Amino acid sequence: MTDAALDSTALSSWLPAESGPWHLDFERWPQAQALRWRAVLAAGAKSGPMLLADREPDLMLLQSVESRLLCPVRWLRVDAAALEHWLGAGEADFRALSGLEESLAQNGGINNVDDLSARSLSEQANPVMRLLDATLYDALQDGASDIHIECTARGAVIRFRVDGVMSMVRSVDGIPVAEQLVSRLKVMAELDIGERRLPQDGRFKLRVQGREVDFRLSIMPSVFGEDAVVRVLDRANIEQEHGQLTLDALGFDASERAAVRALARQPHGMLLVTGPTGSGKTTTLYATLSEIHTGQDKIITIEDPVEYQLPGVVQIPVNEKKGLTFSRGLRSILRHDPDRVMVGEIRDPETAQIAVQAALTGHLVFSTVHANNAFDVIGRFMHMGLDLYNVVSALNAVLAQRLLRLNCSHCAKPFLPEPEVLAAHGLKPGEGLFKKGDGCGHCRGTGYKGRRAVAELLKLDDGLRDLIAARAPMSQIKEAARSRGMRSLRSVALAAVCRGETTFEELDRVTLDD
Repeated sequence: MTDAALDSTALSSWLPAESGPWHLDFERWPQAQALRWRAVLAAGAKSGPMLLADREPDLMLLQSVESRLLCPVRWLRVDAAALEHWLGAGEADFRALSGLEESLAQNGGINNVDDLSARSLSEQANPVMRLLDATLYDALQDGASDIHIECTARGAVIRFRVDGVMSMVRSVDGIPVAEQLVSRLKVMAELDIGERRLPQDGRFKLRVQGREVDFRLSIMPSVFGEDAVVRVLDRANIEQEHGQLTLDALGFDASERAAVRALARQPHGMLLVTGPTGSGKTTTLYATLSEIHTGQDKIITIEDPVEYQLPGVVQIPVNEKKGLTFSRGLRSILRHDPDRVMVGEIRDPETAQIAVQAALTGHLVFSTVHANNAFDVIGRFMHMGLDLYNVVSALNAVLAQRLLRLNCSHCAKPFLPEPEVLAAHGLKPGEGLFKKGDGCGHCRGTGYKGRRAVAELLKLDDGLRDLIAARAPMSQIKEAARSRGMRSLRSVALAAVCRGETTFEELDRVTLDD
């Protein structure tokens, strides 16, 4: 790569739109020079280059760049945070992800070790390898949870999911290059590079700046070739973002925090967390275990993979290739005299049956289930063929959660929604203090920075258990739960909007009408 492409929204928020599209030019103004002078060169399709820096114009530097480029260069002062982001955009063009061979060897190695050992990000390196390294590095820098490589008729498109929202990163021209990019990922994950008609799943591990990062790879055949999705599991990023994992750090409301803490100290039963992929279910369970772990109880977890290391907790990674599945591991765990057990995910009837039996025989079981809301979890267990009476007897509560993007603290400003918008959300003029971000360098031009959890908590008592076991209509069960003080996801998220923490657009993106 000669250019480091950047999210168009983040770059164009600082530069003239009529001169776009813009990109960062690290060929004519190398990364080493950009870091030295703290200035990046932006090239536009319809305008001359611009030098972006976080200080007043440096005439000597400007003249030096103009003499090098043989054309006039304009100077633009930008926000320091935006500059730091852009300086990092080209860093992966000339540095390798350190310790690749050692981490791959620890992960079992791959067949093509010789090619990997000679690989670097120098100017002579394979451009496909450089592109992949740059993509992985940029994803870690941007805090992306997923990397999507989607094949097109002309090549491929690379997109990141940041804070739950997809954004375009760069396009790859040429079908052969796109195929090599996916093949390279297959090699790293020890998948069959000759199989292009069936889905494949794998994982690989890299050492980046002294820390290990896990990546889960999913390959899916499509019309134009094979699409790849890489899930980024950066344990160090979780530690840096949340510090000591607690429910307070995740942003739950006070009532939900208090209820979950009380449920986590029950002597037996089952506490389930549900929500779509990427909604923070496992992180919530980690935070809960961190708070209740005092050393007086034996806590064992089985996960796929272990995303966050908890001191003093026995954590077992699933290894299906070796025959260690959730169900088999859970059976063994119950023979190790645990007090509390965490199952990373209940995804099959056998695991669900063992988890229910464990909860009924004196253990406190934590787990996650994929469902849209707290009430759908009951239907999921019924679909798995479990006895409904045993399920409701074992189940203490279900926590359904989502992650809401928060307004950027640097650019959010008060605003007055239209009366129609308020009415559509059941509000009247004057209710709430609303804010909205305009977009800046801190939030990559999106207006949002960071996320917080919102949740609905279904606590089961004898009355609710009787209704569920009797297969009462869902409307009757919901009405009974709300009469006991249960707040829906929608109402909790709407309260956050009224406090100015997020927007109506984010509310409608994440939650459904009650």
